[in-house]
Amino acid sequence: MTASPDLRTPQLASPDLLRSVFRRHAAGVAVITAGGPAGPVGFTATSLSSAAAEPPLLSFGIGTGSSSWPVIAETEYVGVHILGEHQQDLASTFARSGADRFAPPTRWHEGPEGVPVLDDVLAWLVCRIVARVPAGDHRLVLGQVVVGDPAGAGRPLLYHQGRFTALRD
Repeated sequence: MTASPDLRTPQLASPDLLRSVFRRHAAGVAVITAGGPAGPVGFTATSLSSAAAEPPLLSFGIGTGSSSWPVIAETEYVGVHILGEHQQDLASTFARSGADRFAPPTRWHEGPEGVPVLDDVLAWLVCRIVARVPAGDHRLVLGQVVVGDPAGAGRPLLYHQGRFTALRD
C-alpha cells in the first residue's frame, strides 16, 4: 500500500487551528440558563456533552469573559435546553453579546429550582452543578440531572461552518 503524498503542511497548535477544525464538526445547539440576583442569564452552547449515565451527568463549556459566567460561577442549578431547527433566532439571541435575551419574543417561565426554562424547545433539563473545572480561558461545568422533559416536537438545530443549520435527509 502506498500512501498518497499529503500536500498540506500541518499547522502548529493555535486558537485559530482549533476553531478551524471545530467549524467542520457539526454540533447540536443548546441554551444554558440560570437565575441570577439581577435576573436570569443565559448563553448559546455547542459544547454540551453527556458525561455519564449513572449518575446522569452532562458537561458544557463557558468562557470566563462571558457575561453569564459570574452567575454560572456561583449558582447551584442551571437549565439546559436542546433547540429545534425552528429556533435559529433564539440561538442567535442567546449568542449575541449585550442582547436582552429574556425579553420578548423569547418565551420562558420559572422552572424547578428557580431555573429559567425556555418554552417550545425539543428537550430541557435542570441540573445541579457538581464541578467547575478550569480549562484555559473557559470553565468546564459538570451538572447532575435533577429533572427534565424530553418530549418536545421537531428536529434539532445544528451549528456547522460558523452558522446555524438543520439536518438534511
